[in-house]
Amino acid sequence: MKHFIKEWGLFILFMLAFGLSRWFIWQPVKVDGHSMDPTLANSERLIVIRTTSINRFDIVVARETEDGQTKDIVKRVIGMPGDIISYKNDILYVNGKKVSEPYLKTYQKAFKDDKLQSIYSYNSFFQQRAQTSTAFTTDASGNAEFTVTVPDGEYYLLGDDRIVSKDSREVGTFERTAIIGEVKFRFWPLSSFGSVE
Repeated sequence: MKHFIKEWGLFILFMLAFGLSRWFIWQPVKVDGHSMDPTLANSERLIVIRTTSINRFDIVVARETEDGQTKDIVKRVIGMPGDIISYKNDILYVNGKKVSEPYLKTYQKAFKDDKLQSIYSYNSFFQQRAQTSTAFTTDASGNAEFTVTVPDGEYYLLGDDRIVSKDSREVGTFERTAIIGEVKFRFWPLSSFGSVE
């Protein structure tokens, strides 16, 4: 028995700690779709930390239920509980104050240049949506100016690729219990291995 503990004790402790941390602290998730382009790409593999506090502009994984089907989605927190969120021609205002969204710069520029036609060359439906959009960020009805009040205890989540993202603009805000945690790390592909800002 002593020999067994000496040989395998450390390994068993490691596996036990790994299993417990996987159950309570973190989980892997796969990006499904293009709603977080160019920040996160389709099929990338991420680590989500369950125990962090949720702040504005964090990238989070939330649980969404639609037509009886539940799935995990990756989005960015734009509105915190009680916030008044406004967009006016691609400019974000939080509680009346203009706020920068630097993670959108590449696609906003491409939208101004050619309505994202070059970037969306892989998908004609995306090209059509961009071509008819009045701004890079519109509401579900296509309005370039809109305002949303986030209910207490809930969060307003948007994808970084606003043209193709299905998010709080369509499905509404998310309760805290629906948010699994914050995306902290990308482990696949290996070329993009590292922390997620």
